[in-house]
Amino acid sequence: MAKKKGKIGKNFKAKKMQEKIYKILVVDDEPDIVEFIGYNLKKEGFEVFTSNNGKDAIEIAKKHKPDLILLDVMMPEMDGVETCVELRSIDSLKDVFISFLTARAEDYSQIAGFEAGADDYITKPIKPRVLISRLKAMLRRNSISESKNEKELVGGLVIDREKYVVVKDDETLNLPKKEFELIALLTSNPGKVFTREHILSTVWGDEVIVGDRTIDVHVRKLREKIGDEFIKTVKGVGYKFVAQ
Repeated sequence: MAKKKGKIGKNFKAKKMQEKIYKILVVDDEPDIVEFIGYNLKKEGFEVFTSNNGKDAIEIAKKHKPDLILLDVMMPEMDGVETCVELRSIDSLKDVFISFLTARAEDYSQIAGFEAGADDYITKPIKPRVLISRLKAMLRRNSISESKNEKELVGGLVIDREKYVVVKDDETLNLPKKEFELIALLTSNPGKVFTREHILSTVWGDEVIVGDRTIDVHVRKLREKIGDEFIKTVKGVGYKFVAQ
């Protein structure tokens, strides 16, 4: 019996060792907020890094490669939007989840955040349990193409599902995570009309609350990169990919 118990204990330990400990970088110029959020994240088992300004946050992100960055908008010197743009320009951080956590609730502020490359936009105040649920929902979201490691030629575009890149006319486009997941979804069935509800559920997940404008921003940015002719709007319904 003792031998059997030891084997179970060993297997349990091995399983625990295989569990991923997610790293989160919290960036806010208010020390109390950083301390409060950091405390609650650590209680949930996250490895937490903190910064009180955008410039330091970029250096910390490059060094520690966090899985998710929680970013305030209003900060001195380099605000959150500028910081997000800079983070997205770094190749090693292009797949990192970035979520704004801010008191700015205006539509234009949210649009600016998504245009900068954010995956989510959370407004303060928010209860710790709700915040953690939102963050876990993002981290739990596997790419819709994660199980496919092959390159796929669709309508003149090469979709590299392993490297999160799209190749058009021999030019490699390194897309932010959500933009890639969106084009991967649309190209998974060329000609099919994907409703806005289906796109939101598949790319952002049911537990992440974003609006229709979020889709519009990402579609517009994709069109700027791959061309207007590939993604067609079906008024009142959604979008479809048209093979060229």
